[in-house]
Amino acid sequence: MGLVARNKAALLGGAAMAVLLGLQIAQAQQAQQAQQAQTNEQDKKGRVTVLQRLIVGAGQDKVAIDTPQAVSVLEQADIDQLQPEMIGDIIRAIPGVNVTGSDRLLGQSFNIRGIGAPENTGDGGRIVVNVDGAQKFYEQYRLGSFFSEPELYKRVEVLRGPASSTLYGSGALGGVINFETKDASDFIADGQNGALRQKVSWNSNGNGYLTSTVLAQRMGENAEFLLTGNYRASDVYTSGDGSDVLGTNFKAWSGLAKGTFNVGEEGTLRASYQQWDSNLDDQQLSQTSTAAFFGLVDRHVVDKTAIVSYENPFTDNDMVDVKVSASYSNTHNEQRNADLRSSCSPGSFAVVCDSNYGYETWQFNAQNTMEWTGDNWTNHLTLGSQTTYQTRVAEAFFNNGRQFPVTFHPEGKDLKTGVFAQSEFVYDDRLTIIPGVRLDWHRLTPDSALNALSTDDTAFSPKVAALYKFNDTFSVFGSIAHTERFPTIDEVFSTASSSSTFLPSLGLKKEQSNNFEAGFALSGSDMLQAGDAGQLKLTSFYNDVQDLIALNRPFRSGFNNKPGFINIEEAQIYGFEVETAYDTEYVFANASYSYVVGKNKQTDAYLTTVAPHELAFTLGGKMPEHDVTFGWTARVVAAPQDPTRDSDTPPVGDPNSTRFATAFNVHDIFLTWKPQDGQLAGWEANVGVDNLFNRQYKEFLMNDDAKGRTFKISLSKQLGW
Repeated sequence: MGLVARNKAALLGGAAMAVLLGLQIAQAQQAQQAQQAQTNEQDKKGRVTVLQRLIVGAGQDKVAIDTPQAVSVLEQADIDQLQPEMIGDIIRAIPGVNVTGSDRLLGQSFNIRGIGAPENTGDGGRIVVNVDGAQKFYEQYRLGSFFSEPELYKRVEVLRGPASSTLYGSGALGGVINFETKDASDFIADGQNGALRQKVSWNSNGNGYLTSTVLAQRMGENAEFLLTGNYRASDVYTSGDGSDVLGTNFKAWSGLAKGTFNVGEEGTLRASYQQWDSNLDDQQLSQTSTAAFFGLVDRHVVDKTAIVSYENPFTDNDMVDVKVSASYSNTHNEQRNADLRSSCSPGSFAVVCDSNYGYETWQFNAQNTMEWTGDNWTNHLTLGSQTTYQTRVAEAFFNNGRQFPVTFHPEGKDLKTGVFAQSEFVYDDRLTIIPGVRLDWHRLTPDSALNALSTDDTAFSPKVAALYKFNDTFSVFGSIAHTERFPTIDEVFSTASSSSTFLPSLGLKKEQSNNFEAGFALSGSDMLQAGDAGQLKLTSFYNDVQDLIALNRPFRSGFNNKPGFINIEEAQIYGFEVETAYDTEYVFANASYSYVVGKNKQTDAYLTTVAPHELAFTLGGKMPEHDVTFGWTARVVAAPQDPTRDSDTPPVGDPNSTRFATAFNVHDIFLTWKPQDGQLAGWEANVGVDNLFNRQYKEFLMNDDAKGRTFKISLSKQLGW
């Protein structure tokens, strides 16, 4: 879409918002109620920093600083302040978590503590990604692993480290990322039954824009519905030196329909469906690298997620607290008309053929929590099960339309069933002990065209974690966790011929991780002035991984007829993370430091998926009388650990050129204005400048140069009735 069309779209958006102004219903009353509710909540809870946010999980409700694990939570206000254009814009704001691949719409994957890279196909299993409890997984050559829209979500929770495997699935070597979608109740004010919200956003770098509409309606006392629609588009962005970063243009629409129903006295039934759709002609075939020689392709990616869940705490029965859910996920990519389509042939050149790729996943989860209490102790025991059935599709077509299998992206079926138990014992509100165990059974079934047998295996994932609070100020914690990750269909059965010839990796062993963590937390209030609050949490970790699965790099250098994947006998990843937060009525500050080292223990070579050490901090101010929040955010990233990779000019032809980078620092500023009363109540404005000093830099785990200076603005208006 050109500049003139964009301006017309902006004018239409402004006209739409002008119409909405005429529909204001009981606005003053709504603002007064919202202000009173906020005041009551603040009085009840006190000042809450980012380390005091509630963590959703089994057992007793906890805040982040009181969990024996490194956990970070971003809530709606954080997401709005970031004005994210991509999911990766949210993720990189979390300590110890990085985006890998590229900043293109279809090129982003996740990395936690050095685990995760788009060219390591199994990383979707090493990091469990959930949307409202439904696991998402996608892997394809030179594409990212998660396709979605930031406007769909109100909360993102990241649990770092393998200890999360007990509840979320074996093999979560890096951790778990939970995305939570919005609800109708997030928009409907007390005493009202409906809300309409319109939002428009624009950013200068790429002339990108978003239009988003939310309709929420309560039907009586027992039902509410949410309907959202979003459309986002952008031209190519420029890096700090003014160069266009080819392939970064995009367009996508998304929507969410969600119903919440009260069943009986305490039961809650939820049903939701969301869809994300990107259909773009002449798109770079490679979305995770600067390898332009792959040319362009017409690509249509659709991601669908449907979920039905039921939960009931049965507060009159300590033995029953039930949560069950069933979900369906389908991510499908249709590629047509590649520039190099004339070279279409089986093997490696199938990547330029007309083709269809996809993952279809059915999942069922069930768990129940039982509670026992004594004079000064409480114990929660959670028992549960999780079953997923996934079908992987990959089909290519000769230029005459005849179909043939894509051997480097083999078709097949993946069935997992797991059972788990986790106990949480709390003594005297000081000592918390959390033992847990999980047992999974797994079957991989290749497509008949591969002429290979199914494989079966089991995985065992025990853990124990503990936290002791000496007082309200100081606590210590630690954990030991073991988890095992099954090889994926791609790792076991993929083959290729022609320019790169490799064999299936039928002898792959499952990965096994032993993780040790320890740390302490400090918390205080009324430290520098009355009413302030501050926290600090330090987490150190050592992760010993046996039989780590990795690409067999020698075949890229001309050694043919070798397995595509091999086991690295033993690797180690270790380091520490520091998080701190401080908040007062007028000033707030957050900071984090992540130090991670990863090495092959046999060769002492650095692992290529571990990002450099990073310091991130935010310093901000609040003007409550004017409903304004503003601040400055900075990231200071060190040079790569491996000195041979500390260069932005790697050798020509190096297949790992994406691993080269230099140290950098980048600074952003932001301002939020959200009037709580008066004629402007219901409006919200977010303004920001990313990469304020227009730095030219590249993230270590990225292939493209990062965005240059970007001015951003979002404006929204909400009405209620």
